[in-house]
Amino acid sequence: MRNVHPTQVDILPGRIVATSNDYPAHRRIARHRHRRSQLLYSAHGIMVVGTETGRWIVPPERAAWIPAGMAHDVHVLVAISTRSVYIEPEVSAALPQDCRVIGVSPLMRQLLLETLDLPLQAERGSRPDLIYSLIVQEIERAPVLPLDIPFPADARLAKRCRTYLAHPSPHDTIDDWCRDLAMSRRTFTRRFRSETGTSFAQWCRQAAIFAALPRLAAGEAITALALDLGYESASAFTTMFKRLIGMPPSRYLAMSHGPRASG
Repeated sequence: MRNVHPTQVDILPGRIVATSNDYPAHRRIARHRHRRSQLLYSAHGIMVVGTETGRWIVPPERAAWIPAGMAHDVHVLVAISTRSVYIEPEVSAALPQDCRVIGVSPLMRQLLLETLDLPLQAERGSRPDLIYSLIVQEIERAPVLPLDIPFPADARLAKRCRTYLAHPSPHDTIDDWCRDLAMSRRTFTRRFRSETGTSFAQWCRQAAIFAALPRLAAGEAITALALDLGYESASAFTTMFKRLIGMPPSRYLAMSHGPRASG
């Protein structure tokens, strides 16, 4: 089914429901939740999915998995064409219980394209039912991609992370954070890693890439932006950008200013 607003999906009948939507660059979908779990696939374009526990970049031909009941918002960075599959929790106990970005196999990609023409109600054993069943199995076995910025459970630490993500600065040091949070360096380092699963330095590097995405799309020069975010050179920034996003900044810029990005 095409062009169903995400906030209206819950009224649709069925254990598994598929929809598609196109969104222009800079579109923001306010925080909401669904009774079903959601596979949100980006056929092209780039978006960021946000929850209380972190942010996830979804590049082209990747998908976000959002468990049932999890409040989330979506920020479209580069105009996107999406396919969503909404799955009732009782369909499979093997589906993930956490938000994540997953790889999309060629088989799943074709199955998602097929959903555009499927009826809302699928009889057990019918072709639509088999397609949906295969999609569920592909989700269960899909690889998890490291495209997230996790937030700590500690409320004060999470607030400090959100502040940094909004305005990352190369001048911020671990000692600055320790002082702001009234923590010893040892306590901060241990807590930060245990609650985010990554080191403070790695988290800051990834946060800088997240912050760079809208600035690149707005036309800022790569070299100036890299230096502003604390990278020693444009090449160091490009290496980290490509590792996280899956493409160099130049390709991201081309997508941002190409025909699809015009909305």
